Amino acid sequence: MRHSPEALTAFAEAATLGSFSAAARKLGKSQSTVSSAIAHLEIDLGLSLFDRSSRKPTLTEQGRVMLGKVQEILAASDRLDRAASQLVGGLEARLSVVWSDTYQSDRFEDMLMAFEQRFPDLEFECLIAEHGDLVSLVQTGRAQIGVVAAQNVYPPDIGAAMLAEQSEITLFVAANHPLAGLKDITPEVLANFRQLRLDTYLEPADQTAPSARRAWSAPSYLMLLEMAVLGFGWAAIPRWMVTRFAVGSLHELDARGWPQRVPVDAVWSRQRPLGRAGTWLLQEMLAPLAPPGKAVSRK
Repeated sequence: MRHSPEALTAFAEAATLGSFSAAARKLGKSQSTVSSAIAHLEIDLGLSLFDRSSRKPTLTEQGRVMLGKVQEILAASDRLDRAASQLVGGLEARLSVVWSDTYQSDRFEDMLMAFEQRFPDLEFECLIAEHGDLVSLVQTGRAQIGVVAAQNVYPPDIGAAMLAEQSEITLFVAANHPLAGLKDITPEVLANFRQLRLDTYLEPADQTAPSARRAWSAPSYLMLLEMAVLGFGWAAIPRWMVTRFAVGSLHELDARGWPQRVPVDAVWSRQRPLGRAGTWLLQEMLAPLAPPGKAVSRK
C-alpha cells in the first residue's frame, strides 16, 4: 500500500482528537513523528487535509472526505488481520472479554459451551463495564473484545460491528413505589421522584433516560436493580435482568417513550490483532440469527 498504515492511523487519530499532540500521546509517538506522517500523507495525496492557520488544526473539506475513506481502509485492514490470524493458527494464552449488561442472547450459553470445547486450555476472563468504561478497557488492552450498547461514534483505533440481537430497556420501580400505581407517566411526573441512573467512571451520566431533580447513581445495572428493589427510586434497566433476578419485586412503569430497543455492538482494538480464539468468538457473536427451529452449525 502506497500510504503507510501509520500515516493513516495518525491522520484518523489527529482528526478525531482535534490535536496532533493528543494523537501523539495516544499513539505513544512524538508530535514531530505524527506531524511528519500527516505531512507526507498530504504530499502523497496531493491534498491539504488540515487547515493549520489557527492554533488548533481543523479538517479541510478535502480532509473530511478523506477521513471517511481512511476509516474504511483501517476497517478493511482490521478485517485482513483477523482473517490472517485465523489462518496462521496462533492461539493466545488468555482471552478477556468485557460485557455490557445490556447484552442478552439466546445463543450465549451455546456459544460459550462451543468455545470451551474448542479451546479447553485457554484462560478465559469475563469483565463487566458499560459505555466509555468498556471501550477504554478494550483500548488499553485490558480486554480484547467488548460487547456494548451501540455508541454513536468510536475512537479510530476501535473496530465495531453490530450484533444481530438487540436489548430492551425500560423503566422499573419497586412494587410498592408510588409510581407503580400510575398510568401514562410523563417525564414531568418522573422528575418528581428519585432517579437511579447509570454513571460510568468516564461518562458521568446516562443520557437514555429522562433526568430527575434527585438522583442516585451506580456504575452497573445490577446495582441499580438492587437499589430499585429496595424502593429508592425508578431506574432504566434491561428487561432480561429484571426477568432473571427480580420477578415479583419490580414493577414495569407505564411511561411515555418506553420500553426502548437498544442496538448492541461488538468492539475490538485495531492496534492489537485478535488471536485464534478471539477471532473465532467474535465471528460467532457476529453470525446472523438462525431461522426459528434451525440450529447454527459450527465447523
